[in-house]
Amino acid sequence: MKLKTLSTAILLATVPMTGAFAAALDRSGQSISAFLQPGNYFEAGISVLDPDVSGKANANNSNLSDMGDDYYFPSAALKLQLTDNFSFGLIYDQPFGADATYSTTDQVLNPLTGEGLFHNGSESTKVEVKTQNISMLFGFQPNENLNFYAGPVYQTVKGDVQLRGLAYGGSSTFGSYDANIKEDGSVGWLAGFAYQIPDIALKASLTYRSEIDHDAKTTETFNTGLFAGFNALPNSDTSITTPQSVNLDFQTGIMADTVAFANVRWVEWSNFSIRPPKFGTASVQAPVVASTGKPNGFDLVAYSDDQISATVGVGRKVNDQWAGNVSVGYDTGAGNPVSTLGPTEGYWNVGLGLQFSPAPNYFIAGGVKYFWLGDANAQSGAQFNTPATVAKFEDNHALAYGLKIGYRF
Repeated sequence: MKLKTLSTAILLATVPMTGAFAAALDRSGQSISAFLQPGNYFEAGISVLDPDVSGKANANNSNLSDMGDDYYFPSAALKLQLTDNFSFGLIYDQPFGADATYSTTDQVLNPLTGEGLFHNGSESTKVEVKTQNISMLFGFQPNENLNFYAGPVYQTVKGDVQLRGLAYGGSSTFGSYDANIKEDGSVGWLAGFAYQIPDIALKASLTYRSEIDHDAKTTETFNTGLFAGFNALPNSDTSITTPQSVNLDFQTGIMADTVAFANVRWVEWSNFSIRPPKFGTASVQAPVVASTGKPNGFDLVAYSDDQISATVGVGRKVNDQWAGNVSVGYDTGAGNPVSTLGPTEGYWNVGLGLQFSPAPNYFIAGGVKYFWLGDANAQSGAQFNTPATVAKFEDNHALAYGLKIGYRF
C-alpha cells in the first residue's frame, strides 16, 4: 500500500475526544482534521468522560467524595471539495465546559450550622457550563501541497453555579450564592494553513482561533446572610471572553502502512475570568475586603497560567478493513492552586483506537483513553493569587471513551 493513501485508511482522530479532561474548561480540543480530509467527507461522533475526583479538606483532613460528574459531548463535521482549488467546511463541537457536584454527606465542619466545606447540610456546591461552536471554513488550495483556510465561528455559552459551604465563607456570605447565566451567542473567527506531501503521508497544519466576547444575561441570588439585600438590585449581563488558542497538528509516514502523529495545543487561560455583576459588587464590600485584603474584589473563577497540551502516537493499517492507533498525552494544567470548581492540574493519558472500514468510503471507529489527573490544591475565588487553599485533591483519574462514524462521497 502506498503511503499517500494512509490519510484515508487511518484517521488519526479515531476517538473524538482530544481534550476530554483538559486544563480549566477545555474540552473538545477544537480539531479541524475533518476539514483536511481528501474529497467530500462527513463525520459524527460522541465522547463520554467518567472522572473520579476526590480529596481532603485542609481544616481537619476529612474526606471529600467524588465531585466530578460524568458528561458527554457530541461532534460533527462536513467538508465539501467544491473545485480543485476551493473547499468548504462546517464543524460542530462543544469546546469548553464544566460539570461538577460536591456531596452533601461530607463531614460537617461547623456543628452549629451543619455546614461542611462544600455544602450547607442540604445543598452542595455545583457548577455546569456548556458551550457550542459552529465553525465555517473556506479553503483555498493553490496546488497539491498547500491549503489556506479561514472563516467565522459562532459560539454559544451558558452556565449555572451554586456555591455552598465554608469554602466560600458559609451561608452568611458567598456560601448562599446562585447564578444562572443564560445562553448567549457571539461570533469569532479562525484562520490557518496546512502543508502536505501525499506521497509520504506528510501533513502539517497550524490553526489560530480568536477570543470570543459574550455578554450573557445573568440572574444572581444570595439566599441568606449579609448580601441578601442585593437581590433587589436589577439583574444584568456577565462579560465572558472565551480564550484564544493555537493548534499545531503533524503526521508523517514512517514505514509501510504506518504513520506517526502529534498535536500541540495552546490556550490562553491566564487572561480568562468570570465576575458576575452582583458577585463582583459583594466582593468589594468593606467586611469582605477586610477579610480578603482585596480592595478591587475578586472573580468567581479565574486561572493563573496558560494551558499547553500535547499528544503523540502511531497509527497503523492492519489490512483493508482494520486500522488502529496508540497515543500518549500530556497537559500542563492552567495553574496550581486551582479553582474549587475544577480541582485538577493537567494530566497524563494513554489512548487506544480502532477503526473498521466495511467499504473504502465509510468507517466506524472507537477508542478509549485513561487519564491520570494532576494533583491540585483548591482555593476559592477570594483566595486567587494567594497561597491560601481549602482542600487538596490527589491520586485522581478519569476514563474517556468515544465512537465516530465517517463517510466519503
